[in-house]
Amino acid sequence: MKVAIVGASGAVGQEFLRILAERNFPMDDLVLFGSTRSAGKKYAFKGKEYEVKLLQHNDDFKDVDIAFTSAGGGTSAEFADTITRYGAVMIDNSSQFRQEADVPLVVPEINPEDALIRPRGIIANPNCTTIMMVVVLNPIDKLSHIKKVHVSSYQSASGAGAAAMQELQQQYKELVETGEVKTIEKFPHQLAYNVIPQIDKMTENDYTKEEMKMFNETRKIMHSDVRTSATCVRVSSLRSHSEAVWFETERPLSVEEIREALKAAPGVTLVDDPQHYVYPMPLESAGKDDVYVGRIRKDLADDNGNTLWLTGDQIRKGAALNAVQIAEYLIKVGDVK
Repeated sequence: MKVAIVGASGAVGQEFLRILAERNFPMDDLVLFGSTRSAGKKYAFKGKEYEVKLLQHNDDFKDVDIAFTSAGGGTSAEFADTITRYGAVMIDNSSQFRQEADVPLVVPEINPEDALIRPRGIIANPNCTTIMMVVVLNPIDKLSHIKKVHVSSYQSASGAGAAAMQELQQQYKELVETGEVKTIEKFPHQLAYNVIPQIDKMTENDYTKEEMKMFNETRKIMHSDVRTSATCVRVSSLRSHSEAVWFETERPLSVEEIREALKAAPGVTLVDDPQHYVYPMPLESAGKDDVYVGRIRKDLADDNGNTLWLTGDQIRKGAALNAVQIAEYLIKVGDVK
C-alpha cells in the first residue's frame, strides 16, 4: 500500500500525517506533494523523514494506491487525471467534485457504499460543517424522516487554514500591543473580538457558497429530499466548529428518543445534562474524533421540531479523519489492496 498526500504542508495535510500515524494506517510507503512554496520541506512520520515533492504532471503517482488531496479546488481539478491515471483512488478534500453526479460524496457513518462506485477514480470529502451535521442527523432521520433543517454555524479560524489561525493570533497580539488590528488578509474583516456572518463568497440568492454546500451536500449524502437553510458565521475561536440545529421530522420525536439514538450512533458523543450546565464546547472537542452533541430540546415554534447543539474538530472529522475513514472502509471491504 502506497499513500500520497497532496498539500502536505497545509493544516489538513499535517492532520493527515497525525491521523495516519495515530490509527496505524496499513501502508508500506508514503509520498508527500506540494506547491513550489512547500516543495523541499521535510516532515517526520513514524520515525522517518519525508521530503515534499513538487506536484507535477508526470508519472509520480504510478504506484500510488490512495491519494489524499487537500490543496484547493483549482489544484484538484488540474491534477485529477494525473493522480488517477494509473489507478490511484483520489480522496479529495476540496469542493471541486462534490456535486458532480459521477463522483461519490461520502461520510462513512452514513453512506460508505457510495465510495465503491467511482467511475472517475475520485471520492469527494464533504464540507466540514455538513459532515458534522449529518453524522448527528442521520441516526435521528432513521427514527423519522427529517423534512427541514435550519442551522447556524459558528466556525473557527482554522476552517480557513493554518495561515488564518496565525492571523487571528496576530490580530489579538496587535490589539494588546497597539490597540488596533493591522493584519487583515485571510478574512474579509477583523475577526478578533468579532464575528463575521460570511464564509466563502456570496451567490446570487444572497446565501454564501458555504451555506449552499450545506443545502446540496446534505441531500446527496443522506439520499434525501431534506431542505437545509443555513447561516454560516466565522467566530474568533481558534479550532473546532459549532452548530445550532433546528430540524423538523415527519412525526414528533421525544427528546428521550433522540438522546437514545445519539448514544448509540457511531462518531457521536452525547454531552447533554442541561440542568447542570453540561453541554459540548469547541475547546473540549478540539483534537477529538467524535462530533459532540447536547442541548437537545423540543422546538417551541414547531410541534414536529427539535433543536440541538453540536461541536467538532473540523480539521479532524470535518476533513482529514473523514477521508482516512473512507480509505479504511475501502481496505476493509477489499476494494483497495
